[in-house]
Amino acid sequence: MAIADWTNKITEITLFVEDLHRSKAFYQETFKLAILYEDESCAVFDFGNTSINLLKQSNAHELIEPARVGSGEDGARFQFTIQVSDVDKVCEELDMLGIKLLNGPITRPWGRRTACFADPDGHVWEIAQVL
Repeated sequence: MAIADWTNKITEITLFVEDLHRSKAFYQETFKLAILYEDESCAVFDFGNTSINLLKQSNAHELIEPARVGSGEDGARFQFTIQVSDVDKVCEELDMLGIKLLNGPITRPWGRRTACFADPDGHVWEIAQVL
């Protein structure tokens, strides 16, 4: 069955962004990542076994039509989580970069210490430390 080939193979996530230049700068400065590929409508970053593709929102329609392309005002519908060894230290580094936390650091009852922030287009990122 071909669906069995999907296991552990999310290779790319495409985020629709309003201002490619602004979002590209955010990802370079926040995550310290090099660009794998870019053109006038996208920039692709390597997150290990998954790439994040920032695509101009104006180009998104052709990928997902007839589905509707949402905007940042629609609210968050997911979050990315990155495990770190020290949430509080990462929060201090984010603060030095001028990135405001949405919440946290918070010690959660399920054994994690977490904090969240958003990129310029409202995509939510969580940093999580296993306690």
